[in-house]
Amino acid sequence: MTITEQVAKNIIKKLLRGEDYRIEVVTLINAEFLQFAIDFFKKIVDAKLKNKNITVDWYKKEFLNPSLPARDIAINSGLNKKTIHNMFNSSTKEIVIDASNEHYNALYEAIKNLVDTEHDLELTLTIKFKGISVDLNVGESLIVINTLAVKRAELRGGLWSTAGKRVEKPLMQTLCGLYGVSNKNYSLKIKGKTIEKDDFEREIDFYLVEGKNQYKCEVKLMGRGNPESADAVIARDSKVFVADKLSDTNKKQLNSLKVEWVEMRSDGGFRRFETVLDHLKIPHEKLPENIDKKLEIVFKEIFK
Repeated sequence: MTITEQVAKNIIKKLLRGEDYRIEVVTLINAEFLQFAIDFFKKIVDAKLKNKNITVDWYKKEFLNPSLPARDIAINSGLNKKTIHNMFNSSTKEIVIDASNEHYNALYEAIKNLVDTEHDLELTLTIKFKGISVDLNVGESLIVINTLAVKRAELRGGLWSTAGKRVEKPLMQTLCGLYGVSNKNYSLKIKGKTIEKDDFEREIDFYLVEGKNQYKCEVKLMGRGNPESADAVIARDSKVFVADKLSDTNKKQLNSLKVEWVEMRSDGGFRRFETVLDHLKIPHEKLPENIDKKLEIVFKEIFK
């Protein structure tokens, strides 16, 4: 699961235009999921045909096979590696295999009991591929549907998290580039300062630099009214906060903390960044008339 450079560029462009960027992530989730579903169905056809004369649980034999990658085994059982790690504080392959088999057995029994109880329920899932078709009964169909649901949830969680992290730094670089901020006045790492062990620099998005002053910047692409905003600023001692949307309460909190802020989806949007630069005495230029042309130049520098 990756956020490509093009998707990152599209998200930044939408943020600069004050538009909702989420459709870019949703589109990527859909594409990844549909590709997984097609590939999964092909594997189902192949596995079912190979095991048509075997009476044991063919799905478990083929899709929880220890030779498969741990991540695939977990998903096929109806779990994901992150859940297993949270449950057992480890996600080694041995633990993943044991946890997946235990969960699958419980799921299998639950589905079996449901099917035995719901006598009037009839469901057959037919999958055709290259002229060959296989039929899955109610129990088999429910297992396949459950696996698809788990995969969709995994993709959704992973890509939303990745999108925010992937875009945060280039968004700040883009804002600086549009206003002609010299690279000596911003940094992705603290310059000339020893970092304390408990100062998790990796969680800080960006730094604006003015002389010996190094201002931590925080970027959060979140929904309106998210209470995490002020908490993140307090916890990380940030001086600048950039978000796609901020509630009036968020703004009051940030103002009371004397934290500079930019709300991308608002009147003026990213242009408030110039006010932030002025307040922090960061040398900069005026925004060019042809923003799109300047943006392409900035992107070429960022996404080399």
